[in-house]
Amino acid sequence: MSESFGRVAIIGVGLIGGSLACALRAQGAAEHVVGCGRDRGNLERAVELGVIDAWTHDPAEAVRGADLVVVAVTLGATADILARIAPALAPQAIITDVGSAKRCVLEAARAQLPPTHYARFVAGHPIAGAEQSGVEAAKADLYVRHRVILTPVANTDREALATVRRLWECVGADVLDMDADLHDEVLAATSHLPHLLAYALVDCLLGLDSPVDVFDFAAGGFRDFTRIASSSPTMWRDIAIQNRRALLAVCTRFEATLATLRRAVEAGDAQALETAFARAKRARDDFVRRRTTR
Repeated sequence: MSESFGRVAIIGVGLIGGSLACALRAQGAAEHVVGCGRDRGNLERAVELGVIDAWTHDPAEAVRGADLVVVAVTLGATADILARIAPALAPQAIITDVGSAKRCVLEAARAQLPPTHYARFVAGHPIAGAEQSGVEAAKADLYVRHRVILTPVANTDREALATVRRLWECVGADVLDMDADLHDEVLAATSHLPHLLAYALVDCLLGLDSPVDVFDFAAGGFRDFTRIASSSPTMWRDIAIQNRRALLAVCTRFEATLATLRRAVEAGDAQALETAFARAKRARDDFVRRRTTR
């Protein structure tokens, strides 16, 4: 049995929060897990599945007496949740989150938490997930061999940082620290832009003026490329807005790259196209190879 993180409160018992609860329960690493959310049916199902021990709709009630608080809500709801839990946090409570952008979360935490708890707030981001949502999609091995990025600041309590690191290591993740702004730039390029493109492609084809339903002729390539367009629109709306500076920067770069390819197509420049495609293929093959051997 691994160490226990004591009484754990998880605000947002969906795929991410629910999977963390499942993993902690599987490891015997939590004495009591309280879930919090708005959907009564989802919370009751979480209890039935053994994901959590108890539930409440009230974030302040959920965190009362908790040793560890995990905020697993959309980025747009994070500031409000932090404001609501701040008065109820136990002195020893350590707080972390799972948001896909980190600068906005750190700013919200600094604004909403008292200084003592802001120091015990460790911003984090597990790079794992799926297009499904809700506790039914939760699984105990979601984080195994996946990276979790922590973005501590200068006054982050070292004990709190070490505890959150152990939390993620306990459920099988590889944990590393990163500057929050660098995190947002990297994730804008590797996650946020791909989701924007997937949504854009489906939306584009949806409005295509064609005598046939083009989706009837879509095969594996379309399915693979657009899989992530089945993700939560609310969650990705918030990510796009909250990380818009970094996302707009990488959008500009992508638009320039696409324009170069378009000019090559217009000019019938087969060599330019093949060179670009071969360069991309080598990079993608190397990425897959490295992921396979990790």
